[in-house]
Amino acid sequence: MLGGGALAFAGAGAVYAAFRGMGSLDEYEASVAATRTALRQMPELREFVRFATLASSGHNTQPWRFRGGANRIDILPDFSRRTPVVDPDDHHLFVSLGCAAENLALASGARGRPGELHFDPSNDGAVVFEFSSGQANVSALFDAIPGRQSSRTDYDGKPVSAADLQMLTAAAAVPGVNLILITDRPRIDLIRDMVVAGNSAQMADRPFVQELKTWLRFSPRQAIEMGDGLFSASSGNPSLPAWLGPRVFDWVFRADAENDKYARQIASSPGIAVFVAQKEDREHWVLAGRACQRFALRATALGLKHAFINQPVEVARLRPELANLISLPDRRPDLVMRFGYGPSLPFSARRPIEGTMLP
Repeated sequence: MLGGGALAFAGAGAVYAAFRGMGSLDEYEASVAATRTALRQMPELREFVRFATLASSGHNTQPWRFRGGANRIDILPDFSRRTPVVDPDDHHLFVSLGCAAENLALASGARGRPGELHFDPSNDGAVVFEFSSGQANVSALFDAIPGRQSSRTDYDGKPVSAADLQMLTAAAAVPGVNLILITDRPRIDLIRDMVVAGNSAQMADRPFVQELKTWLRFSPRQAIEMGDGLFSASSGNPSLPAWLGPRVFDWVFRADAENDKYARQIASSPGIAVFVAQKEDREHWVLAGRACQRFALRATALGLKHAFINQPVEVARLRPELANLISLPDRRPDLVMRFGYGPSLPFSARRPIEGTMLP
């Protein structure tokens, strides 16, 4: 009996040590806050890159690399950070490059170095920003960059005013991309049904679930050390030791519960935005990312939260149904985002700038 008690005590001690060793949320938030400090008045190249990396990316993979040159910055795809199950044609990857490019252009313009963005298909599909000089243009979109985040939680259902919807539409006006705003409940409910159908298909796909697990970060310390991925607390879930999180995930991650959560969150959202590029190629996926980022920044400036519900574009058989719903039957929808008023959650982490910059 003494031996068994000693083993039990030792086991409890090991569990206690594991929980203590997972780090604290305060430690995590202090680390993340350092990546979101204000842009200096006379930034170096790496400061512009830091603001670029605060953009959206699928699973927070941050699939980009930056290379500085004479009066330019190249944003290159980092194919080592692909998600080939959920994103087999690298659609989300190039959308993410567009999001980062838009942040970069806004930050540069705010510090008196406006420029032009263009797509370079000969350079692995890089997005090139070429600096010029001019008057500083500090916009509300630029100011919103450090505060923008995907808020995967319930909203309060309060409707968004017609004036704010118009501002959101104007912000996302990027040539080559259509934005469709949906605020009527019958169509929102139809999109909810597509999200639930897509989520059910993805959760029944073992490779999808395995890929998702590789991008989950369960403890504050793990999230800090990795600097990427989906931290549990950023979705309103409890933190766990890194070794325990995957096991708990296997126990509790069930399609019915996830579908109920998505249905509830969509019901709490007063609007849904669908972004559709005019062509189905990498250059236009970048443009869709730019439009989406501008929308998200304007939403942030207006006090709105947003979150992606991309299952209807990730599950290929659902895309035609969504395209018909938004009256663009011959096009491929690129992104689906819900928006509304809601609480703030911890920000997602970012990798050190040194890890994203090429010599």
